[in-house]
Amino acid sequence: MLKKIVSTLLLLSLFFSIFPVSAAPAAVFDVAAGSAVLVEASTGQLLFDKGADIPLPPASITKLMTLLLALEAVEKGQVAWDEPVIVSERAWRMGGSEMFLKIGQEVTFGDLLTGISVVSANDACIAVAEHLAGSEEIFVQRMNKRAAELGLTHSSFVNSSGIPAAGHQMSARDIALLSRHLVQKHPKVLELYAKREFTFNDIRQFNRNPLLARFPGADGLKTGWTDEAGYCLVGTAVQDGIRLISVVLNTAGEQERLTATQKLLNYGFRNFELHTVAAAGDHIGEGVLVRDGRKLRAPVTGKEDIRVMLPAGRQPADLQLLIAEPADLPAPVTAGTSAATLEVRLDGITLTTAELVTAEDISRANLVVRLFRAISRLFLNLF
Repeated sequence: MLKKIVSTLLLLSLFFSIFPVSAAPAAVFDVAAGSAVLVEASTGQLLFDKGADIPLPPASITKLMTLLLALEAVEKGQVAWDEPVIVSERAWRMGGSEMFLKIGQEVTFGDLLTGISVVSANDACIAVAEHLAGSEEIFVQRMNKRAAELGLTHSSFVNSSGIPAAGHQMSARDIALLSRHLVQKHPKVLELYAKREFTFNDIRQFNRNPLLARFPGADGLKTGWTDEAGYCLVGTAVQDGIRLISVVLNTAGEQERLTATQKLLNYGFRNFELHTVAAAGDHIGEGVLVRDGRKLRAPVTGKEDIRVMLPAGRQPADLQLLIAEPADLPAPVTAGTSAATLEVRLDGITLTTAELVTAEDISRANLVVRLFRAISRLFLNLF
């Protein structure tokens, strides 16, 4: 009897060593926030989504759009960094977070942007808006117009600072899109947001972002709080050359806001790897059809490296590449012509899309060739 029991146990041991029992499914990842997203900056790929498109009060995160318009004005030469700005009574009267401007004071445009970035200065937002547009109301119109241009479909602005107002709202996805645009097109914004302190009018104030010097690689971006919005934070950090952008809205407190943000960033850095699907210049697929071209197909390539974030353990070989060709691409075609859209999928889920352009010039076929092809198509249709 003992021999039978021992034999049975050995057989069971052998069976489970060959066919291991599956572990219990891992708990679904979540963060304690009313809404949250996590995005990889270079690709725009969404790594986590919790209520991404729910419009919510954004509080001072609004100031990201105010800064964008200000930095774009500097880039266009409409205003200089050291240009003097005269503080109005309306700017002086603004409450909440401020850099303590005085009526009639002359302050540089650059100092105003620093005050907005480091200490979330509401008074500086009014001063910037009035300097660039004449009034905050006109400036807000520009904010909404720019939001539409950037594809922020769940955002509407009523003021430049984020103080509570009916209809003033943004979604977490929109905030991530805006943050990514700022970081990519205006990297100077990271210099501003990474400043640990700012002294103005002999008043020393410290950066309100709890991530700085706490989370490895953190260098921005923006906090926000009102009773209506709860505690909000747009965080960004770089590790091993990868930049992630996190957004948490409507958390219960300062510690909950920080914990949710750290959890999001750790989730991204520890569970995903950046892979190159195709380098710029690599031919992708069989090319696209060219009507009346000397060649029937034009090779296509990405305008830049096409990269995706893959879950750890997955490889580019696991991806599916789908090319959507244009309805009609007539010859002649020059290299660099927009020709198709590449959709990169993993297990049926779209990770990213990329524009494909023609990799070489395709001249128009001569009359004889075009006539021969037409006759060939006719016979093919007949038979």
